[in-house]
Amino acid sequence: MTHYEVLGVARDATQEDIKRAYRSLARQHHPDANPSDPTAVERFKEVGRAYGVLSDPNKRQRYDMFGDEGSGQASVDFSDFGGVSDLFSTFFGGGGRTRRGPARGADVIAQVELSLEDAALGIEREIQVTTLQECSECSGSGAAAGTFASRCPDCSGTGELRQVRRTFLGDVMTAAPCVRCGGSGEVITSPCPVCEGRGRLEATDEVTLRIPAGVDEGAQLRVSGRGEAGPRGGHAGDLYVAIRIAPHDVFRRAGDDLGCEVPVPMTTAALGGEVEVPTLEGPEVVTVAPGTQPGEVKRLRARGMPRLDGRGRGQLIALLRVVTPTGLDDEQAELIARLARLRDEPISNKGLFGRIKEAFK
Repeated sequence: MTHYEVLGVARDATQEDIKRAYRSLARQHHPDANPSDPTAVERFKEVGRAYGVLSDPNKRQRYDMFGDEGSGQASVDFSDFGGVSDLFSTFFGGGGRTRRGPARGADVIAQVELSLEDAALGIEREIQVTTLQECSECSGSGAAAGTFASRCPDCSGTGELRQVRRTFLGDVMTAAPCVRCGGSGEVITSPCPVCEGRGRLEATDEVTLRIPAGVDEGAQLRVSGRGEAGPRGGHAGDLYVAIRIAPHDVFRRAGDDLGCEVPVPMTTAALGGEVEVPTLEGPEVVTVAPGTQPGEVKRLRARGMPRLDGRGRGQLIALLRVVTPTGLDDEQAELIARLARLRDEPISNKGLFGRIKEAFK
């Protein structure tokens, strides 16, 4: 079941739709509201995990692209919830909670394209990633040298402005980000002249990727701490790199196996002989039995792609394509015609116009 199905919202749901659905389900499945239901805890956690992903635009984007593997840390920590009143106050804006330090930086998604040969060997690849990085002048604080950020006087450092509303459930405290400090809980009176108080600057960095042998289309690599720097000195996010394999002129891939077509002359197919089969390491000679038919295959063990777990390689499947000769001279045509007569096989002696007339029939 997808996170969207857990919350009962469409894939194009707005953040407000997701929050509204979460609030309703959190009330319904909270363990304190269902003390006799042993499954309530798991349902409550499942709703929380779904909300943890879909409420974060960056995690939601990764989830839409990669599914659960790309959503990162999608869970919500429920360990410090006391009861229903704490649930309401925490997720609906109350509870008197204070800020928990600088926010973590956003994760970054990039893509790299490899040739099939590079994917088979495993390589190191340098990629350039443009992200928000910590300002070196102020070390990410946003404040000019010799000065410091101070606690916001409007929200008392919480980053939120709270308001109590009276509802049929009782007093419910709502909260909104503080306008003055932008939710950070701090104000800077003397901003850094380089980053203008933001603490971060856009910059392009070079990242070395170690790509394992056997990697396939759609795989993703995670590089910890190489995403955006967190605001005001917060921890950096992660870099997720999606792997794309460029189409190959010769081979087609299916998991760890490779496939290719091998042309076989008609005479070799009839009499038997040897043909060259392309492999990643170069051509390999294989024997063709007499009477080989179009569409027969040759399987070459351990000539496919390496397995990611390092346990051997897949196979190479060569599809034999018998090639009918064209542009025959008179002597060659007579030899084939003689073979047909010896085998009592019908042949056409009609000229060009006769064959066209027969085709129209």
